[in-house]
Amino acid sequence: MSIKNKASIVGAFEHPTRHAPDKTVAQLHAESAKGALEDAGLSLSDVDGYFCAGDAPGIGALSMVDYLGVKPRHVDSTDTGGSAYLIHVSHAAQAIAAGKCDIALITLAGRPKSEGSSGAVPRNFGPNTPEEPYEVPYGLVTLNGYGMAAMRYMHQYGATSEQLAWVKVAASMHAQHNPNAAMRKVLTVEDVLTSPMVSDPLHRMDCCVVTDGGGALVLARPEIAKALKQPQINLLGAGEAVRGQDGGRFDITRTASSISGPAAFAEAGLSPSDIRYASIYDSFTITVMLQLEDLGFCGRGEAGRLVMNAGLVAGNGRLTVNTDGGGLCNNHPANRGGITKVIEAVRQLRGQAHPAVQVPNLTFALANGTGGNIGIRHGSATLILGRV
Repeated sequence: MSIKNKASIVGAFEHPTRHAPDKTVAQLHAESAKGALEDAGLSLSDVDGYFCAGDAPGIGALSMVDYLGVKPRHVDSTDTGGSAYLIHVSHAAQAIAAGKCDIALITLAGRPKSEGSSGAVPRNFGPNTPEEPYEVPYGLVTLNGYGMAAMRYMHQYGATSEQLAWVKVAASMHAQHNPNAAMRKVLTVEDVLTSPMVSDPLHRMDCCVVTDGGGALVLARPEIAKALKQPQINLLGAGEAVRGQDGGRFDITRTASSISGPAAFAEAGLSPSDIRYASIYDSFTITVMLQLEDLGFCGRGEAGRLVMNAGLVAGNGRLTVNTDGGGLCNNHPANRGGITKVIEAVRQLRGQAHPAVQVPNLTFALANGTGGNIGIRHGSATLILGRV
């Protein structure tokens, strides 16, 4: 069953804080939910579907449903890291199309900045995970996993650190217009290349910001959306995929977006050439480079030429990317930035992005998320959205 035009995104909210030492994670979830519902002109009593992931405190959906006071007919706590919230949009649309719920709420929140959590420390591998004895002893962390992918990509395709740096520069050029962005200074390629090396070939400025905060989305049946206050944004296509090591038979320079992207485009009946704005997951500069190729915006090994000389900046090229500043400069709440990708795509389609970065007369937008570690195993999800 296709979910094309079966559900609309009617509410979107990004929590404005980037440092919340005085708030709990549950509180950040609740404040984000309130903001998205107010954006839609709805209330918690209207919600009959709830979606969250591993960032939710306690027993996930059980704890948050009780805390929020919602009474859902349908819940989903799928967790694929930073890509989970794009999968939730797809799953919420599937639930709505199947009659399992009418109005779905998706929330994310976390406090990695306040708690000192980043990709430079090992994740909490349990003793029963299959990878623990083979990876933990060697000091694998998020940072050096992405560093391995970057090193291989540069070796394989001749990409340069300067090309990677342009991804960060583009993000900073957009972030200067975002009053809530964690890093608003416009950077140069030299700024990136002279920042400390943290995992060769990645410099500190090749990495995303670490922020507290959260975000939320509300989906509804299209007939409900028509009666609400915001422009109607429909889900046109969605794809999801998981990629592991496959016993060593995998290409570290290719992400699962190479599977989720074509699936989303096929369902939407569109192609990369139809997309003028894309929100692309940017935990690191290399993450963007690989996804640009995997989603079909350029050929293999050609992302470097696409991003050079501010090629991703609004008004500079065919494709504009991450006009909020992305995870590289704006926000990476809970170390899981997928929901912010959808939020900015919605802003763009509504015509509500900052005037300096708004893509004019936008009909379609893409949001892409990657969660986990592209150096070992990760999930990807792609959404194609359209303004009615």
